[in-house]
Amino acid sequence: MDINSLEIFSSFIVLFAVIDMLGSMPIVVSLREKGIEISPLKTTLAAFVILMLFMFLGEALLSLFGVDLKSFSVAGAIVLFIIGLEMVCGLEIFKQDSPAGVSSLVPLAFPLLAGPGTFTALLSMRAEYSTINITIGLILNMIWVYTLLSSTKLMARLMGAGGLYVLKKFFGIIVLAMAIKLFTSNLAILIEQVGH
Repeated sequence: MDINSLEIFSSFIVLFAVIDMLGSMPIVVSLREKGIEISPLKTTLAAFVILMLFMFLGEALLSLFGVDLKSFSVAGAIVLFIIGLEMVCGLEIFKQDSPAGVSSLVPLAFPLLAGPGTFTALLSMRAEYSTINITIGLILNMIWVYTLLSSTKLMARLMGAGGLYVLKKFFGIIVLAMAIKLFTSNLAILIEQVGH
């Protein structure tokens, strides 16, 4: 349980890349444009709690429902694919049907911030790094997430409507590509497992 700066840095970088908060900013702006109120603190805390719970209870919880991580990743990839389609095609698939105060949590806190990619990264790192170092790396990422969520309106003003539109379409394609990669890689493994 020793604190190791190298492990903290490695954990931070891996989670930073997987969470990709900068890439998610157009989604955040898109949700705000739909009139969905986003609470930076509530969203960040929700994502942090989900990720911490999954780090300790993830595999056990999934196995309780008879679901493995690969199947979970495929389901998460489908949700990400739908989000990407919304961004690129200007569709509204995720209807605003959740109770007040919950709407910003889905799909933002889950599955965008705390999603299959992040879950997989956490479980993979647990096999190599100390839990305390992964936790510190995660906390540092959550501070970054909170900072960006709090400055969404400022970024929107600086970039302007045209800049945000281009960014939204570009990152929509990135989200679609991530979803397809996550879907195909995990589906291939599932099919292989069924074949044996």
